Amino acid sequence: MAPAADREGYWGPPTSTLEWCEENYAVSYYIAEFWNTVSNLIFILPPVYGAIQTYKDGLEKRYLAAYLCLTAVGLGSWCFHMTLKYEMQLLDELPMIYSCCVFVYCLYECFKYKNTVNYPLLFLLITYSFVVSIVYVNLKEPVFHQIMYGTLVSIIVLRSVYIVLWVYPWLRGLGYTSLTVFLMGFFLWNVDNIFCDKLRALREKMPPVVGAVTQFHAWWHILTGLGSYLHILLSLYTRTLFLKHRPKVK
Repeated sequence: MAPAADREGYWGPPTSTLEWCEENYAVSYYIAEFWNTVSNLIFILPPVYGAIQTYKDGLEKRYLAAYLCLTAVGLGSWCFHMTLKYEMQLLDELPMIYSCCVFVYCLYECFKYKNTVNYPLLFLLITYSFVVSIVYVNLKEPVFHQIMYGTLVSIIVLRSVYIVLWVYPWLRGLGYTSLTVFLMGFFLWNVDNIFCDKLRALREKMPPVVGAVTQFHAWWHILTGLGSYLHILLSLYTRTLFLKHRPKVK
């Protein structure tokens, strides 16, 4: 049974395996979770700009793919939170896996002299994405997705820390900012899940605009979207520095 604060809306009863702490259809009849939906603009607008600049500058295609994958995450999450339908949930969660695989590929290809394709790594990441997708669609267990996603994020963090500590320490500011912002988002994601009842009770006593500040899942979007964008910049700057300072071939 839906919580009392939830309302009926345009998309009908939720069919997703997850629902978040934001009250359903509290702001708009056409958007199930208004703040969780519009906060996805951070996943859409900056990466679109990054993709355009990457194309204009003639940079390697994998960075264009990274920006576009981040945009896909934002669009999928927008559709999920707007409708709370299971099909849209998959459109949100599976691109999170795919985008992280692209991020891993970019990070581990930063120190190649030529723009070649690493077929073994590419095959491994595609296989990982395929297996996770098949298992998750059949299992329908959000914890499984969270573990698989967390595994990729851990690999990305470890590789990034290696780069800023031992290869290009002058990129520490960017690397640590990206990591800190992402971890802040993860912290608020947990607060939103654990203290949902208290947050909902608090919002009932606050003006709607003020209460919107307590929509911590929306903050998760904003902070992790920004952190992911900064991570792509870190990967791109690492690659640019390596190519700039590589030994000259006579």
